[in-house]
Parts: sequence; C-alpha cells; structure tokens
Amino acid sequence: MKIYLASRSKARKKLLERFGLEFKVLPSKFKEKKAQGNASYAQLVKYNACNKAKDVAGRVKQGVIIAADTICVQDGRIFGKPRNIQDARNMLKKLSSRPQFIYTGLAVIEKGNHGEKLVLDYEKTKVCMDKLSDVEISKYFKQVSPMDKAGSFDIQGKGAFFTKRIDGCFYNVVGLPLRKLYRIFRKLGLFLIAGVFFIIAGCSTEYNLATKQEEKYYYSTDKEVQMGRAIDLQVQKEYKFTNDPLQQKRVEDIGKKIAAVSDRKEIDYYFQVLEDDQVNAVSLPGGYIYVNSGLLDKVSNDDELACVLAHEVGHIVARHSIKKLQAMQGYSVLRLLVAVTPGTGEVGTAADVAFTQFLLGYSREDELLADQLGARYAKLAGYDPHGMIAFLTKLQDISRRMPIGEKSYYRTHPYVPDRIRVVKQEMGESIDFGDYINIEQKPHE
Repeated sequence: MKIYLASRSKARKKLLERFGLEFKVLPSKFKEKKAQGNASYAQLVKYNACNKAKDVAGRVKQGVIIAADTICVQDGRIFGKPRNIQDARNMLKKLSSRPQFIYTGLAVIEKGNHGEKLVLDYEKTKVCMDKLSDVEISKYFKQVSPMDKAGSFDIQGKGAFFTKRIDGCFYNVVGLPLRKLYRIFRKLGLFLIAGVFFIIAGCSTEYNLATKQEEKYYYSTDKEVQMGRAIDLQVQKEYKFTNDPLQQKRVEDIGKKIAAVSDRKEIDYYFQVLEDDQVNAVSLPGGYIYVNSGLLDKVSNDDELACVLAHEVGHIVARHSIKKLQAMQGYSVLRLLVAVTPGTGEVGTAADVAFTQFLLGYSREDELLADQLGARYAKLAGYDPHGMIAFLTKLQDISRRMPIGEKSYYRTHPYVPDRIRVVKQEMGESIDFGDYINIEQKPHE
C-alpha cells in the first residue's frame, strides 16, 4: 500500500526517510486555519491535520495518508512560521524569554476498496530556552534558515544548544511526534508498513537491579555498548581531551573502584576527562563517562569526585540513557548507532543528536535515583558518601553565583534540596525540617 506525506516540510520528510518509510510527498492544498476561535489548541491542530489528510485522500485511489499541523503557543499567542526574517527575529526573542508549548495534530487516513479509516491525535510538548540576545539570534540565523520552522528554530540541529529543557516528545518539536504516529499505525492495524517497527518485535524484558522493576529494552547489552562506542567516536572528533595524565589517572582509578561495586558488572566502564570549563559530567550508553576539567577544579577531595562518578555510574546501571533514546522514539538514531559501518556521516549525525540529548539532562526521577545509587556505590567503594551532599551544596552555590545571562549548553542539576534529602535517606540519616520544606511538590519549572 502506498504511503503519502501531505506536507512540504523538509523536517517531516527527513524524519520519515530516516524512520525507514517508503513514501511519496503529496502536499495538501488545504489552507490552514490560523485562529482558534472557541476551539482549544489541540482541536485547532487536529482540525488542520484532518483537512490536510482529507484533501490528499480525495486525490488518490488508495493508500495511507499522513498529515500533520504544528503550532507554537506562548502566553495565549500562537506562533506559526515567520513571515520574514524580522518576524523570525522577533518571534525567537519572544519565545526564548518564557516557556512555550508545541502542539502537533496528526491525521492518518487508510483508504482502500472498502472505504476510508481516519484516526486523529495530537501531541503537546513544553520547551524552555536560554534567553537569547539579538547578536546570538543573528549568529544562529546565519547558520540556520528559520523561514520553514514554526517558532523559527530547529531543536534537532543547532537550536538544541539553547534549548534548556523539554518536557514531552522530542520529535513533536521537530514537527512529527513519532510515538503518536506509531500508535495510530497500530490502531489502524498497519504494523508491517515498510517494516517500520521491527525494533518493537526485538524488545526484551529484564529485571533492573537499580530500579527493582521488570523493564523492556529494544536492544541487547551488546547493542547498547555499540551505541556508546559510536557516540564516543564522535565525541573524540569534536571535543578536546585533557593532556594531564595525572588528572586522567585520578578519574580512572576512582571510577574503576566505583564500577567494581556497582550493580552492573557485565560491561566495561570508560572514564575520560574533557577540557571544558563547565562544571559537569555526562554518561553514555554502555559504560562511557566524561568529566569536564571545570568540575575537577571544583571538587575538594576524592570523596566528592567519587560521588560524582558514582552518580554517572548510577545512570548507566539504571540504563537511563538507553531508555531516554527509546522514549524519544528515536528509531533512526537507534538504528544508525548500531550501524555496521561506524564513523559514516549518518552515524555521526545520529551520535551528535544522542550526545546532545544526554547533555540536556535526565528527568527529575532519574537524577534522584542516580544520587541514591551514587551515595551507595561511593560508600561501598570506600569513599565518604557525605561528599555527595558537599558537592551538591557547592553546585547550588555555583549556580547562584553565575552572572545573569551566562549560558550553559550542558545539562543543569536542579532540585538540590530534594536531592540532598534523597542522599540522606540512602545513608540512613534523619531528615530535618529544612529538608522537608524544600521537597519539590511538583515538577521543576
């Protein structure tokens, strides 16, 4: 059965190509409704997507038609694609000042000899950016054309470097929520279209010692390690590693002690120091951990460093990185990261996308679990777990002292009081009144 994409969007076309679909672009002639009237934002995008799909369905005898409509909303105002470059500047400056919400309506029509089946759905994602200056916006527009993008930015490209946090589907911000598309296909019974979802058939269920739950993984441990290796190759090309052998040895020695007592010993762990002033560390699938030299300058002793490394090991033990890629529905990213030929252009692009996502950070729940595991592993390895509290307090102070407007393209570590509480509980210490009044009662904003 033929598949038609009822859109001129380059981003949507590229996603479906990487997703493994064979399709024909047949743009809809339906004129999108711009105002919502009494309709909700979700109803507006579903209305537009539905009519785009119906327009194309009326021009083909049979097939599957995929249509989408995306809008960006901030403070009750709808932002679509910019009219001109000045409109794009104003739009991006406004959107970077406060959180925004991306709505995408999805419509899929299956048309055959027995009539038509239509399924509608939508996705909503919250996006928070760094506040951008006119100079930063000008530099960005020299590298990326904003004219075909709702909101004037591309989160899948260089726009990721000023995207502070997203809550929801990553691909919704790109313009096509792949998870919802998969669910619509499933509802219509279109499981085998172009072999798109073969990864689901290969998923396995394993007991995770860190989370103490049965969890599903699309890829084996060997494939996870292969993904980490592919991303590591790209990191080696794009980042500078330390020239200080003593610094590198210190991190390796402490890291290996932590790994030896962790709950995941079937993989090898690799510890590297990156020359970067940002106070940060990051972990990849399969055991790859990087620590910035800026962080090493801030730790007061080996106990604090051990707790930082144990936190990253905790992410790997809990498989937070591989689960994050799966949650993104990053079929193309996952597929390319386990490609037979590493180091090719497509694999490099996929590695960049994956690494950027890890730099943007994990969920609140994942961070808290990594802190809990980090304190546990540090103690088992012979280090003082109080170093975790000392470093978290220091991290909070560093954040407060940062000048207004200073940017960090790396992931932040919010909820410090809440994180200190979790560490204290892991160590069996009493929680005082200050710990209780600082507990986050709702998702961090």
